[in-house]
Amino acid sequence: QVQLVESGGGLVQAGGSLRLSCAASGRTFSSYAMGWFRQAPGKEREFVAAISYRGRSTYYTDSVKGRFTISRDNAKNTVLLQMNSLKPEDTADYYCAASGALMPTRRDEYSYWGQGTQVTVSS
Repeated sequence: QVQLVESGGGLVQAGGSLRLSCAASGRTFSSYAMGWFRQAPGKEREFVAAISYRGRSTYYTDSVKGRFTISRDNAKNTVLLQMNSLKPEDTADYYCAASGALMPTRRDEYSYWGQGTQVTVSS
């Protein structure tokens, strides 16, 4: 079992930066790949980024490549999403999730989810 709690969301102007954090409970955190998803109002929840269980591999959706960076600290049971050059279309609720797959990008590959943190980017 893994429990996930996101933080770090807020309101930022276009071009600005935010860093989202996801704190995980449980001694098995380091055995899970971790991912970030987002869901804008009226839209489906979509994949943003994933990181392998040791942090050696990462994967991003095309729209955030070069702007977002996912990282993890297994000693602190934490995964981060650094978001730079934010755009209004990045506005969404952001969710942290844990998966037993190697490099999961689909929503159904994730077993555990946080409650989400809201990100609003003003133009």
